[in-house]
Amino acid sequence: MNATDHTTNERLRPATLVRAAVGGVLMGLANLVPGISGGTMLVASGVYTRFIDAISDLTRLRFRKDAIAVLAVVVAGAAVSIVLGAGVIKAGLESFRWGMYSLFIGLTLGGLPIMLGMTRPMTRAAWGGLVAGVVVMVGLVGLQSLNPDGGGDQANVVLFAIGGIAGASAMILPGVSGAYLLLLLGLYDPIITAIKDFVSAAKDADIAAATEQLGVLIPVGIGVVVGAVGVGNLLRFVLHRYEKATLGFLVGLLAAAPIGLYPFQAGVEPEVGDTIKGELVTEENLAEFLEDPKDWAERPFTPSALQIGGSLGLILAGFVATAALAKLGGAKGDQPDAEPTPEASGDG
Repeated sequence: MNATDHTTNERLRPATLVRAAVGGVLMGLANLVPGISGGTMLVASGVYTRFIDAISDLTRLRFRKDAIAVLAVVVAGAAVSIVLGAGVIKAGLESFRWGMYSLFIGLTLGGLPIMLGMTRPMTRAAWGGLVAGVVVMVGLVGLQSLNPDGGGDQANVVLFAIGGIAGASAMILPGVSGAYLLLLLGLYDPIITAIKDFVSAAKDADIAAATEQLGVLIPVGIGVVVGAVGVGNLLRFVLHRYEKATLGFLVGLLAAAPIGLYPFQAGVEPEVGDTIKGELVTEENLAEFLEDPKDWAERPFTPSALQIGGSLGLILAGFVATAALAKLGGAKGDQPDAEPTPEASGDG
């Protein structure tokens, strides 16, 4: 057992629940934006390992009060932020993209002190994991640049289930955007549309219209549960069996995550011959694509001095906010109970 291990009977700190709530809110907002990782936000708020342990405990029918509390608070925070923040995030990204992404960079980097504190002392295994995390994140950013427009919109029940599995898996993996992965699979728009239509139909008490969306929502929901359970249990295993290497890997993902969040990019109006979401832009459908800027390809632009200064200020604000959140209750020492592992002999 190492310094961060706790007994299963240790009382859950109220400060941890506060950080879990804030982490859930940030996770929900992040999952609305392709390219932003919800898992990274949980790492940044210092409750990631507790969240993973809670998923694993509940799926193994270990109904501990602290696990249920952490999972419930994170999920509730995420749900509330998705419902209330979808419109705000969408409007902000459309009209103030560079500012929003600058803030996301700061929120992400603010989690580094937490993770570094959890990983110290840096062993050979930790350094190896860190390098691997950076390499993986750079690879993910490269994949995004190779296919910025995603796939087509056609999907079936099986693909929706696969999308749910992939999206949930990516959602809880730091540095990996579940929304972006769905975008690559061509499932982001149909799933978001199904959710919006279902909520609208429910508000209007239109049972028939709501039922029509279940062909999308049920397989996606099943996939989400399968993905979250599978990846959650895998992460618990490696966190406890190879703690230093896994924490180092998470540090690497977190440190390199801003590479994919370059703020100074803007949508470029499509032209005839371009491909958007797997569909060729023609003279006949050009007007339709011009009406939907969210699907436009993004290209870097040269920022003004004011934009650079504003971006740095927002990055600093985000960093301070997340770092201050981590100090609440002492994130380093507030880790869940661990199990004896053989890693100590291999950490160097």
